[in-house]
Amino acid sequence: MNIKTIQTMATVVLLSFGLAACQSSSASRQQASDLQAQSDISKSGTFSNPLFPNGADPWLEYWDGNYYLTTTTWTSELVMRKAPTLAGLADATPVNVWSSTDPERCCNFWAFEFHRLKGPNGYRWYMMYTAGKDGTLDNQHLNVLESAGDDPMGPYQYKGALMPDVWNIDGNYLEYDDKLYVIYSQWQGDQQLNIIAEMENPWTLKKGQEHTVITRPELDWEISGRKVTEGAEILQHNGRTFMTYSASFCNTPDYKLGLLELVGDDPMDANAWKKFDEPVFERTEEVFGPGHNGFFTSPDGSEDWLVYHGNDSVEHGCSATRSLRAQKFEWNEDGTPDFGKPLTPGVEVPPPSGEHGPLVTRVQGQRYQLVNATSELCLDISSDPQDNRAMQRQCTGTNGQWVLDPTTDGFVRLANREDSKFLEVADCATADNARVQSAAWRNNFCQQWKLESGSDGNITITNRYSQKPIAIAGCSSSANQAVLQQNADSACTQWQLRPTGEVVILSQQSGKAVSVADEDRNVEQQAFNYAQNQQWQITPTNTGYVSLKLNAGDEMCIGTDDNAVVPGANLSMVECSQSTAQWKIRPAQGGGVMLLNRYNNQAMGVSDCGLANGTNIAQQPDMETKCQVFHFREPR
Repeated sequence: MNIKTIQTMATVVLLSFGLAACQSSSASRQQASDLQAQSDISKSGTFSNPLFPNGADPWLEYWDGNYYLTTTTWTSELVMRKAPTLAGLADATPVNVWSSTDPERCCNFWAFEFHRLKGPNGYRWYMMYTAGKDGTLDNQHLNVLESAGDDPMGPYQYKGALMPDVWNIDGNYLEYDDKLYVIYSQWQGDQQLNIIAEMENPWTLKKGQEHTVITRPELDWEISGRKVTEGAEILQHNGRTFMTYSASFCNTPDYKLGLLELVGDDPMDANAWKKFDEPVFERTEEVFGPGHNGFFTSPDGSEDWLVYHGNDSVEHGCSATRSLRAQKFEWNEDGTPDFGKPLTPGVEVPPPSGEHGPLVTRVQGQRYQLVNATSELCLDISSDPQDNRAMQRQCTGTNGQWVLDPTTDGFVRLANREDSKFLEVADCATADNARVQSAAWRNNFCQQWKLESGSDGNITITNRYSQKPIAIAGCSSSANQAVLQQNADSACTQWQLRPTGEVVILSQQSGKAVSVADEDRNVEQQAFNYAQNQQWQITPTNTGYVSLKLNAGDEMCIGTDDNAVVPGANLSMVECSQSTAQWKIRPAQGGGVMLLNRYNNQAMGVSDCGLANGTNIAQQPDMETKCQVFHFREPR
């Protein structure tokens, strides 16, 4: 072979190599472009009104990195949605955090409001809602729930009814001068009034106190259809206290907002409230009946927002046509709120300021340890405060604890309870062995994860952006070994979900807790009441499975009677050595889980999707219904 031939062959090889490299580079750029486009979509956060249909009487709070939302259900269930973005609420999984079958307050649930107040045991969320009897609206009255801790998703305990024997609706709290008041609406004659009363605690009226009327429907714009003032909402700003209220009959397009200001020192003095002569928020040619509002602030606290319901047609009224809407509002030079006009449907609305972070916050929710199936060490962050790398460390009671916080489309963000940051792939890298770390939340796909069933009882953790799982570098079993992004064929990608501490297991269908009946050790659902028979220790067995015990040292676990394998077989407390006493935790959409029996692969579920206390818990074919989805919650 002469030198010319060698040169020619080398040229061909180089050209081929260059072409392949060019093609590879082009493909990589295209992939990066596609992934960046996905990330950009994730970060836009824009929305248009209505945010979603059937959203009457909304109440919305932004707390510890999430928006929480309730709307009227007309059912016996109190439904809550949560999402890290306002736009994300449109597709957030609805979770029933409370239900009732008590005939005196079972039905027609209206106007939920949840407020973080200081109660006898510290700060809790107090859920005030209207409920009554089936088949009539003549017995509607206010009821109050109290959360077990600082998580708006509960669990909740029923505390009582404010005035169970008289008609009263649309309750709202006012905190003023170290006193707590309730403002509620009531019919007197042909007028619906807003009335204020002082409270002993968030669920009890102060004895011997007068109830003071602070709004009467007397102006022309307050009496369209019927003489109505209802839905009082408090807005406090720069040391001033305002109260919006909804005026005129909700079944007309003229339902609207009026405004009061507390100009005196005593909220119980009707003369201390100044009423504005004109409505402050009313219909347009595109939006009808805007009212029953709430207020919230943007994630960074720089903006004030209004949430309300409205209709798209003049013919619509108080039905399920009322849809959820939100918009920013401003303040006038004289210090009064300027709500503007209802935004036209379809107009693109920028997200509230601060949604894209950077955000560092302790997200509320059940804490989990993520234990690698090969090394049996916990996913954690370096103990060096100057190093934010993900690594595996020994599992202890204080480290490696994560909240699995739902975002959109079945993904979650992994919020670290120790540093209040979130797991991400560094620089949104797509390569194998890319660094995984904790960082402030910036609302992109690199910080979101898909948790899916793996081998045996384990799961895999796959990045939304790169679509690659995380694993232990070199499959090492040594502590402090890095956790990196790998390809799907890599070993050591299997992880066990291990809830920490005592756990309440709440049904997504009923909001009630999986409990044990004292008489026969039967497993059933009961309203949460802090009882020991509804606080569980979820104990790992092997290959990713767990047992469900009331106490860590117990020898009794949830299993099927007589090791039955047939659908509908009853669940009770059985010897932990029985074949049916082990379970797989499988993540479900919206932050819930399904519990699948290791022996027969059937799902734990609420019998007949019942709401009542004492409804049986049994094993069922794996259908992924909401009656088979549960949410782990911390009992305090």
